[in-house]
Amino acid sequence: MSSPEIASLSWGHMKVKGCSSTYKDCKVWPGGSRAWDWRETGTDVSGTRIQMRTDCCKLARRQICDVELFASQHYPGVQPADLDEVLKKGIDLLVIGRGMSEALQVPSSTLDFVKQKGVDVKVLQTEKAVAEYNKLAGQGAKVGGVFHSTC
Repeated sequence: MSSPEIASLSWGHMKVKGCSSTYKDCKVWPGGSRAWDWRETGTDVSGTRIQMRTDCCKLARRQICDVELFASQHYPGVQPADLDEVLKKGIDLLVIGRGMSEALQVPSSTLDFVKQKGVDVKVLQTEKAVAEYNKLAGQGAKVGGVFHSTC
């Protein structure tokens, strides 16, 4: 059984060849695909942590500070439970798409889990991840993927 091609990708929308559904985020494996809701395993944007970075300099005896607030969303990120279903499909390589802006985290413990299963893993920005996945699927590789199609 071959891995299905991802036919299209745009912000918040993914189509898998041979599937009538449109996904926001998806899992694919040889012979199938389904929607991926990473909130099922505890990753959520509602529990946003706010971090602060300051850049300060002294100019004419006055300190000028630039303060930037940003949200560290999509935390704790991709969990082993998110990947287990795909790993059980007999794949040799897993491609993870972190989102268009790479906001979705992939902890090192998750990567270790995949490697302990004897599966190679690539973590990329989603457009690059889809291109890599489609290339490998087109070559007949036993490849699976999980892809986040927004931030």
